[in-house]
Amino acid sequence: MSHDALIELDEPEWTARQARHQERTEPWIAPRLERRRLGRTHPVDDFLFDYYPYSVGKLATWHPGHRFVLFGSVDPFLASPSYRREGAGATADLARLTAQQPRLRFAIDVLERTATRAPNLGCLGMHEWAMVYRLAPQEVRHSSHPLRLSPHEIADVVDEIGLRCTHIDAFRFFTPAAVPLNAHEPTRATQPDWEQPACLHANMDLYKYASWFSPFVGSDLVADCFDVARGARELDMSAAPYDLESLGYRPIRMETSEGRREYVRRQTAVAAQAAELRSELASALATLESTVLNQAQLE
Repeated sequence: MSHDALIELDEPEWTARQARHQERTEPWIAPRLERRRLGRTHPVDDFLFDYYPYSVGKLATWHPGHRFVLFGSVDPFLASPSYRREGAGATADLARLTAQQPRLRFAIDVLERTATRAPNLGCLGMHEWAMVYRLAPQEVRHSSHPLRLSPHEIADVVDEIGLRCTHIDAFRFFTPAAVPLNAHEPTRATQPDWEQPACLHANMDLYKYASWFSPFVGSDLVADCFDVARGARELDMSAAPYDLESLGYRPIRMETSEGRREYVRRQTAVAAQAAELRSELASALATLESTVLNQAQLE
């Protein structure tokens, strides 16, 4: 990529952007670090750090994205193998993405094909219920938090509503008793065929795909995806059969018709937020792919 194709940022401008990013992410990061120091866990706020293998340091560290060249005190950037010198400045080294082209293509495929589908609001958040279906309370994943309903009552709700999960990374945590009840059999290989834009897990995964390609994807977009993922996880666990009122989460009572209507309203709102980010992220990754392929042809 030529120098003319890059957007130049002098040190005062990029440090201001860096500071805004740190201010934005601090409320997500500081409580996580404090809980870890105290040996405590949180089923909502810790999930994105535990489920996705990205440290608080990765989220906290600001990157402008691949279109920029930074000037000034850029040695900390150049200490990373993902950056290279560009004249007197530093820029992301897209050559580092060459080996990730299959992964890049996979992410673009998932994002673009998901966006072509109509939102499916029929799952009614039953994936968390399926993860505790016919288990004793002490066997469930978040056993430090009580269940609102008895195992028998949970099973009755699942049996009444049914299971229609399309997301492999939710489906793979179903209990053995719940697996055969699901209307679909999503797999990793068929993930692009199953993903749909109202799925909470698919919308949380925007953070995963953005993080896969950081620092080439800028930190503003990564943080936007994290923010939407947090909202999706909050809805996820508010609708789960756990009692999290002590943490400030009013339960969405999926065993009632009123609760189901509330869930669909909130799921629709999350899907609308995620749709904008999905489009932005897919476009950013497609630009990365095109640039990497063009560079490879020139070499």
